[in-house]
Amino acid sequence: MRMRLALAWLGIVLALPAAAADYAALPGGRFASVMPADGKAAPAQIAPFRLRTEPVTNAEFLAFVQSHPEWRRDRVASVLADARYLSHWGAALSLGKDALPRQPVTRVSWFAAQAYCESEGARLPTWYEWEYAAAADASRRDARSDPAWREGLLAWYARPSNAPLPPIGGAANVYGVRDITQPVWEWVDDFNALLVASDSRDQNDPDVLKFCGAGAVSLQEKENYAVLMRIAMLSALKASDTTNNMGFRCAKPAAR
Repeated sequence: MRMRLALAWLGIVLALPAAAADYAALPGGRFASVMPADGKAAPAQIAPFRLRTEPVTNAEFLAFVQSHPEWRRDRVASVLADARYLSHWGAALSLGKDALPRQPVTRVSWFAAQAYCESEGARLPTWYEWEYAAAADASRRDARSDPAWREGLLAWYARPSNAPLPPIGGAANVYGVRDITQPVWEWVDDFNALLVASDSRDQNDPDVLKFCGAGAVSLQEKENYAVLMRIAMLSALKASDTTNNMGFRCAKPAAR
């Protein structure tokens, strides 16, 4: 038992059956997104869905690459992940001291995140689904009008980007979802469609950071700066990109 615990601490995952991930049921409905459905003021219509209660961890992603070797960092196709993909792990099949088992996995591309979710019979959540879940606190489905709630989000952004990530396991919100606004950014399925300039002639512009340009004028709740920062971050990425603080969780349709 002591040897097993020591190996787990070092990030060496043993060949044990993977525990099924927990998914929380979210009711959906009309939601006033910071990105109106019609580009002006219309609320989003969100169907009921299920969301992973926690981000995917290093240990879980290691088990995935063990069973899907095409996603090992030494084998993955360069078009699917950049050179930083899982570069903080000790080796292709071990975590090492800089990537603890219960930390959220980061330095994963959108392609890799989507492949992991598919292995669970799931998918990445849409932006509306993620934003809807992230708007809740421990007792309210929508806490965004609370200045103290917004200040709590902004405090996380003051954290140095190179600081070690804490393990997951924070307090659950009203839906039972944990760690959704911190400690990492999270991929969404439609990340590359979040900001679209009003002039269609700009769609091939290599400057994708239109956060302060035409795409930003329709954003609602401009005081919700922390959420808008996420949109700007996601819209600046390519599907093969990886970053120190980008992780993910998965979503599924509502249970029947």
